[in-house]
Amino acid sequence: MERIAVSNLDFDISRITLGTWAIGGFMWAGTDEERSIDTILKAIETGVTTIDTAPVYGFGLSEQIVGKAIRQYGSREKVEIATKAGLQWDENQRNITRNSSARRILQEVEASLDRLQTDYIDIYQIHWPDYQVDFEESASVLKQLYDDGVIRAIGVSNFSAAEMDEFRKTAPIHTCQPPYNLFEREAEENDSVITYCKSNRISLLTYGAICRGLLTGKMRPGQKFPKGDLRRIDPKFSDPERFAAYLETVEELNRYAKEQLDSTVIYLAVRWLLDQGIDSPIWGARRPEQVTFDRVSGWKISRDQMDDIECIVRKRIDRFENPHYMAPPK
Repeated sequence: MERIAVSNLDFDISRITLGTWAIGGFMWAGTDEERSIDTILKAIETGVTTIDTAPVYGFGLSEQIVGKAIRQYGSREKVEIATKAGLQWDENQRNITRNSSARRILQEVEASLDRLQTDYIDIYQIHWPDYQVDFEESASVLKQLYDDGVIRAIGVSNFSAAEMDEFRKTAPIHTCQPPYNLFEREAEENDSVITYCKSNRISLLTYGAICRGLLTGKMRPGQKFPKGDLRRIDPKFSDPERFAAYLETVEELNRYAKEQLDSTVIYLAVRWLLDQGIDSPIWGARRPEQVTFDRVSGWKISRDQMDDIECIVRKRIDRFENPHYMAPPK
Protein backbone atom coordinates (compact mmCIF):
# COMPACT_ATOMS: atom_id res chain seq x y z
CA MET A 1 0.00 0.00 0.00
CA GLU A 2 1.30 3.44 -0.96
CA ARG A 3 1.83 5.98 1.85
CA ILE A 4 1.98 9.78 1.97
CA ALA A 5 2.97 12.44 4.50
CA VAL A 6 0.29 14.47 6.28
CA SER A 7 0.56 18.16 5.40
CA ASN A 8 3.90 19.41 6.77
CA LEU A 9 3.91 17.08 9.78
CA ASP A 10 6.24 14.25 10.68
CA PHE A 11 3.91 11.30 10.17
CA ASP A 12 2.30 9.66 7.16
CA ILE A 13 -0.88 7.79 6.32
CA SER A 14 -1.89 5.05 3.89
CA ARG A 15 -3.06 6.22 0.46
CA ILE A 16 -6.40 4.56 1.22
CA THR A 17 -8.30 5.33 4.43
CA LEU A 18 -10.84 2.84 5.77
CA GLY A 19 -14.21 4.53 6.28
CA THR A 20 -16.33 3.24 9.19
CA TRP A 21 -19.61 5.14 8.88
CA ALA A 22 -21.46 2.01 7.76
CA ILE A 23 -19.80 0.00 10.54
CA GLY A 24 -21.56 2.27 13.03
CA GLY A 25 -24.91 1.21 11.56
CA PHE A 26 -26.58 4.63 11.71
CA MET A 27 -28.30 5.31 8.36
CA TRP A 28 -26.96 1.96 7.12
CA ALA A 29 -29.64 -0.34 8.57
CA GLY A 30 -27.65 -1.74 11.47
CA THR A 31 -24.28 -3.42 11.99
CA ASP A 32 -22.54 -6.64 13.02
CA GLU A 33 -19.77 -5.96 15.56
CA GLU A 34 -17.77 -9.16 15.07
CA ARG A 35 -17.82 -8.87 11.30
CA SER A 36 -16.93 -5.16 11.55
CA ILE A 37 -13.87 -5.94 13.68
CA ASP A 38 -12.81 -8.60 11.16
CA THR A 39 -13.18 -6.00 8.41
CA ILE A 40 -10.91 -3.52 10.19
CA LEU A 41 -8.28 -6.18 10.89
CA LYS A 42 -8.41 -7.34 7.25
CA ALA A 43 -7.85 -3.75 6.10
CA ILE A 44 -4.80 -3.40 8.35
CA GLU A 45 -3.44 -6.70 7.04
CA THR A 46 -3.63 -5.34 3.47
CA GLY A 47 -1.67 -2.20 4.40
CA VAL A 48 -4.49 0.27 5.13
CA THR A 49 -3.38 1.78 8.44
CA THR A 50 -5.57 4.91 8.48
CA ILE A 51 -9.11 4.57 9.85
CA ASP A 52 -11.73 7.33 9.71
CA THR A 53 -14.60 7.38 12.19
CA ALA A 54 -16.80 9.86 14.10
CA PRO A 55 -18.95 9.91 17.26
CA VAL A 56 -22.15 10.35 15.22
CA TYR A 57 -21.48 7.12 13.29
CA GLY A 58 -23.75 4.95 15.39
CA PHE A 59 -23.67 7.48 18.28
CA GLY A 60 -20.37 6.17 19.56
CA LEU A 61 -20.65 2.60 18.25
CA SER A 62 -18.27 3.04 15.31
CA GLU A 63 -15.57 4.50 17.58
CA GLN A 64 -16.07 1.67 20.07
CA ILE A 65 -15.69 -0.96 17.35
CA VAL A 66 -12.58 0.76 15.96
CA GLY A 67 -11.10 0.87 19.47
CA LYS A 68 -11.78 -2.83 20.04
CA ALA A 69 -10.28 -3.76 16.66
CA ILE A 70 -7.08 -1.79 17.25
CA ARG A 71 -6.76 -3.24 20.76
CA GLN A 72 -7.13 -6.72 19.25
CA TYR A 73 -4.53 -5.83 16.59
CA GLY A 74 -2.17 -4.87 19.40
CA SER A 75 -0.04 -2.15 17.80
CA ARG A 76 -1.70 1.24 18.28
CA GLU A 77 1.42 3.07 17.06
CA LYS A 78 1.07 1.43 13.62
CA VAL A 79 -2.46 2.75 13.05
CA GLU A 80 -3.62 6.33 12.38
CA ILE A 81 -7.04 7.19 13.78
CA ALA A 82 -9.03 10.06 12.29
CA THR A 83 -12.18 11.06 14.15
CA LYS A 84 -14.33 14.15 14.48
CA ALA A 85 -16.12 16.62 16.75
CA GLY A 86 -18.75 19.32 16.44
CA LEU A 87 -22.08 17.48 16.35
CA GLN A 88 -24.56 16.73 19.12
CA TRP A 89 -27.84 14.83 19.31
CA ASP A 90 -30.83 14.50 21.59
CA GLU A 91 -31.59 11.56 23.86
CA ASN A 92 -33.67 9.90 21.13
CA GLN A 93 -30.70 10.04 18.73
CA ARG A 94 -32.81 11.79 16.09
CA ASN A 95 -32.22 15.53 16.28
CA ILE A 96 -28.59 16.00 15.18
CA THR A 97 -27.28 19.57 15.32
CA ARG A 98 -23.95 21.33 14.97
CA ASN A 99 -22.03 22.43 18.06
CA SER A 100 -18.35 23.35 17.74
CA SER A 101 -18.10 25.32 20.96
CA ALA A 102 -14.94 24.85 23.01
CA ARG A 103 -16.95 23.20 25.78
CA ARG A 104 -18.52 20.69 23.39
CA ILE A 105 -15.20 19.83 21.71
CA LEU A 106 -13.52 19.20 25.06
CA GLN A 107 -16.39 16.93 26.09
CA GLU A 108 -16.22 15.07 22.80
CA VAL A 109 -12.47 14.50 22.74
CA GLU A 110 -12.58 12.87 26.17
CA ALA A 111 -15.47 10.63 25.12
CA SER A 112 -13.72 9.69 21.86
CA LEU A 113 -10.46 8.84 23.62
CA ASP A 114 -12.39 6.58 25.97
CA ARG A 115 -14.33 4.81 23.21
CA LEU A 116 -11.22 4.40 21.05
CA GLN A 117 -9.19 3.10 24.03
CA THR A 118 -6.30 5.45 23.28
CA ASP A 119 -4.60 8.46 24.83
CA TYR A 120 -4.15 10.40 21.58
CA ILE A 121 -5.93 10.93 18.25
CA ASP A 122 -3.90 11.22 15.06
CA ILE A 123 -6.29 13.45 13.08
CA TYR A 124 -9.07 15.39 14.84
CA GLN A 125 -11.59 17.09 12.56
CA ILE A 126 -14.50 19.51 12.87
CA HIS A 127 -17.28 17.49 11.24
CA TRP A 128 -19.33 20.39 9.81
CA PRO A 129 -18.80 24.17 10.06
CA ASP A 130 -20.86 25.65 12.90
CA TYR A 131 -22.16 29.12 12.07
CA GLN A 132 -23.39 29.78 15.63
CA VAL A 133 -19.84 29.61 17.03
CA ASP A 134 -16.94 31.80 15.95
CA PHE A 135 -14.34 29.78 14.07
CA GLU A 136 -11.77 31.39 16.37
CA GLU A 137 -13.29 29.58 19.37
CA SER A 138 -13.26 26.16 17.68
CA ALA A 139 -9.80 26.67 16.21
CA SER A 140 -8.34 27.81 19.54
CA VAL A 141 -9.38 24.69 21.41
CA LEU A 142 -8.08 22.42 18.65
CA LYS A 143 -4.79 24.32 18.65
CA GLN A 144 -4.50 23.75 22.40
CA LEU A 145 -5.21 20.02 22.01
CA TYR A 146 -2.57 19.90 19.27
CA ASP A 147 0.01 21.76 21.38
CA ASP A 148 -0.71 19.43 24.32
CA GLY A 149 -0.15 16.32 22.16
CA VAL A 150 -3.70 15.03 22.58
CA ILE A 151 -4.11 15.23 18.80
CA ARG A 152 -1.39 14.98 16.15
CA ALA A 153 -3.13 16.90 13.36
CA ILE A 154 -6.01 19.37 12.99
CA GLY A 155 -8.61 18.71 10.32
CA VAL A 156 -11.88 20.06 8.97
CA SER A 157 -14.65 18.34 7.05
CA ASN A 158 -17.23 19.89 4.69
CA PHE A 159 -15.58 23.34 4.93
CA SER A 160 -15.39 25.72 1.98
CA ALA A 161 -12.15 27.43 0.96
CA ALA A 162 -13.34 30.71 2.52
CA GLU A 163 -14.22 28.96 5.78
CA MET A 164 -10.80 27.31 5.93
CA ASP A 165 -9.20 30.69 5.34
CA GLU A 166 -11.06 32.12 8.34
CA PHE A 167 -10.25 29.10 10.54
CA ARG A 168 -6.53 29.30 9.67
CA LYS A 169 -6.29 32.79 11.17
CA THR A 170 -6.27 31.05 14.57
CA ALA A 171 -4.95 27.51 14.00
CA PRO A 172 -3.30 25.50 11.25
CA ILE A 173 -5.32 23.04 9.18
CA HIS A 174 -3.46 19.86 8.30
CA THR A 175 -6.24 17.85 6.64
CA CYS A 176 -9.51 18.54 4.85
CA GLN A 177 -12.31 16.05 4.20
CA PRO A 178 -14.81 17.06 1.50
CA PRO A 179 -17.09 14.69 -0.44
CA TYR A 180 -15.50 13.86 -3.78
CA ASN A 181 -15.89 11.10 -6.36
CA LEU A 182 -16.67 10.67 -10.06
CA PHE A 183 -20.31 11.66 -9.46
CA GLU A 184 -19.95 14.26 -6.67
CA ARG A 185 -17.61 17.03 -7.78
CA GLU A 186 -18.42 20.22 -5.88
CA ALA A 187 -14.93 20.18 -4.34
CA GLU A 188 -13.40 20.91 -7.77
CA GLU A 189 -15.93 23.56 -8.81
CA ASN A 190 -16.21 27.30 -8.28
CA ASP A 191 -14.04 28.39 -5.34
CA SER A 192 -12.28 25.03 -5.43
CA VAL A 193 -11.61 23.29 -2.11
CA ILE A 194 -9.17 20.96 -3.84
CA THR A 195 -7.15 23.80 -5.38
CA TYR A 196 -7.10 25.65 -2.05
CA CYS A 197 -5.82 22.61 -0.17
CA LYS A 198 -3.12 21.83 -2.71
CA SER A 199 -1.97 25.46 -2.68
CA ASN A 200 -1.75 25.50 1.13
CA ARG A 201 -0.28 22.02 1.70
CA ILE A 202 -3.44 20.70 3.35
CA SER A 203 -3.78 16.94 2.93
CA LEU A 204 -7.00 15.77 1.28
CA LEU A 205 -8.88 12.83 2.81
CA THR A 206 -11.99 12.81 0.62
CA TYR A 207 -15.09 10.83 1.52
CA GLY A 208 -17.57 8.90 -0.63
CA ALA A 209 -14.95 7.29 -2.90
CA ILE A 210 -17.39 4.78 -4.38
CA CYS A 211 -20.44 7.02 -3.96
CA ARG A 212 -22.23 4.87 -1.37
CA GLY A 213 -21.88 1.74 -3.47
CA LEU A 214 -22.98 3.23 -6.77
CA LEU A 215 -19.50 2.85 -8.25
CA THR A 216 -19.10 -0.79 -7.25
CA GLY A 217 -20.78 -2.02 -10.43
CA LYS A 218 -23.00 -4.32 -8.36
CA MET A 219 -26.22 -2.29 -8.30
CA ARG A 220 -29.09 -3.07 -10.67
CA PRO A 221 -32.30 -1.33 -11.83
CA GLY A 222 -35.05 -1.62 -9.24
CA GLN A 223 -32.54 -1.92 -6.38
CA LYS A 224 -34.30 -1.67 -3.03
CA PHE A 225 -32.75 -0.20 0.11
CA PRO A 226 -33.95 -1.15 3.61
CA LYS A 227 -35.61 1.23 6.03
CA GLY A 228 -32.99 3.42 7.69
CA ASP A 229 -30.64 3.37 4.67
CA LEU A 230 -29.60 6.91 3.70
CA ARG A 231 -29.72 6.04 0.00
CA ARG A 232 -33.51 6.18 0.24
CA ILE A 233 -33.17 9.99 0.45
CA ASP A 234 -30.30 10.40 -2.02
CA PRO A 235 -31.72 11.64 -5.38
CA LYS A 236 -29.08 9.64 -7.26
CA PHE A 237 -30.76 6.49 -5.95
CA SER A 238 -34.34 7.56 -5.20
CA ASP A 239 -35.14 9.14 -8.60
CA PRO A 240 -35.64 6.17 -11.00
CA GLU A 241 -34.68 8.17 -14.10
CA ARG A 242 -31.50 9.53 -12.52
CA PHE A 243 -30.63 6.15 -11.03
CA ALA A 244 -30.92 4.53 -14.46
CA ALA A 245 -28.57 7.13 -15.99
CA TYR A 246 -26.00 6.48 -13.27
CA LEU A 247 -26.24 2.72 -13.69
CA GLU A 248 -25.73 3.00 -17.46
CA THR A 249 -22.70 5.21 -16.84
CA VAL A 250 -21.25 2.74 -14.33
CA GLU A 251 -21.78 -0.10 -16.80
CA GLU A 252 -19.89 1.78 -19.52
CA LEU A 253 -17.11 2.70 -17.09
CA ASN A 254 -16.85 -0.96 -16.12
CA ARG A 255 -16.45 -2.00 -19.77
CA TYR A 256 -13.77 0.65 -20.22
CA ALA A 257 -11.94 -0.45 -17.07
CA LYS A 258 -11.86 -4.07 -18.28
CA GLU A 259 -10.76 -3.23 -21.82
CA GLN A 260 -8.27 -0.44 -21.14
CA LEU A 261 -7.06 -0.95 -17.58
CA ASP A 262 -7.46 -4.68 -16.93
CA SER A 263 -9.55 -3.71 -13.92
CA THR A 264 -13.17 -3.01 -12.93
CA VAL A 265 -15.14 0.14 -12.23
CA ILE A 266 -14.71 0.15 -8.44
CA TYR A 267 -10.91 0.23 -8.73
CA LEU A 268 -11.06 2.72 -11.60
CA ALA A 269 -13.13 5.04 -9.37
CA VAL A 270 -10.61 4.97 -6.52
CA ARG A 271 -7.53 5.09 -8.75
CA TRP A 272 -9.10 8.12 -10.47
CA LEU A 273 -9.13 9.89 -7.09
CA LEU A 274 -5.50 9.00 -6.38
CA ASP A 275 -4.39 10.19 -9.81
CA GLN A 276 -6.33 13.44 -9.31
CA GLY A 277 -3.91 14.11 -6.46
CA ILE A 278 -6.15 13.12 -3.54
CA ASP A 279 -3.87 12.10 -0.67
CA SER A 280 -6.06 9.39 0.86
CA PRO A 281 -9.59 8.64 -0.42
CA ILE A 282 -11.88 7.23 2.27
CA TRP A 283 -13.22 3.85 1.16
CA GLY A 284 -15.95 2.38 3.33
CA ALA A 285 -16.35 -1.32 4.04
CA ARG A 286 -18.42 -3.35 6.48
CA ARG A 287 -17.53 -6.92 5.50
CA PRO A 288 -14.06 -8.54 5.16
CA GLU A 289 -14.76 -9.63 1.57
CA GLN A 290 -15.14 -5.95 0.63
CA VAL A 291 -11.52 -5.28 1.61
CA THR A 292 -9.73 -5.45 -1.74
CA PHE A 293 -7.96 -2.10 -1.38
CA ASP A 294 -4.60 -3.40 -2.61
CA ARG A 295 -5.99 -3.65 -6.15
CA VAL A 296 -5.63 0.11 -6.71
CA SER A 297 -1.86 0.04 -6.14
CA GLY A 298 0.86 -0.39 -8.75
CA TRP A 299 -0.83 1.23 -11.75
CA LYS A 300 -2.03 4.64 -12.94
CA ILE A 301 -4.61 6.18 -15.25
CA SER A 302 -3.02 8.13 -18.13
CA ARG A 303 -4.05 11.63 -19.13
CA ASP A 304 -5.77 10.33 -22.27
CA GLN A 305 -7.62 7.73 -20.23
CA MET A 306 -8.69 10.44 -17.79
CA ASP A 307 -10.22 12.31 -20.76
CA ASP A 308 -12.01 9.15 -21.90
CA ILE A 309 -13.45 8.61 -18.43
CA GLU A 310 -14.66 12.21 -18.27
CA CYS A 311 -16.42 11.81 -21.63
CA ILE A 312 -18.20 8.67 -20.41
CA VAL A 313 -19.39 10.44 -17.26
CA ARG A 314 -20.54 13.61 -19.02
CA LYS A 315 -22.45 11.66 -21.69
CA ARG A 316 -25.38 10.97 -19.34
CA ILE A 317 -24.70 13.01 -16.18
CA ASP A 318 -25.65 16.61 -16.92
CA ARG A 319 -25.22 17.83 -13.34
CA PHE A 320 -23.38 16.62 -10.29
CA GLU A 321 -25.65 16.07 -7.28
CA ASN A 322 -23.64 16.56 -4.11
CA PRO A 323 -24.64 15.03 -0.77
CA HIS A 324 -26.03 18.16 0.86
CA TYR A 325 -28.97 16.09 2.11
CA MET A 326 -26.60 14.59 4.71
CA ALA A 327 -25.81 17.95 6.30
CA PRO A 328 -27.19 18.59 9.80
CA PRO A 329 -29.19 21.85 10.14
CA LYS A 330 -27.10 25.02 10.08
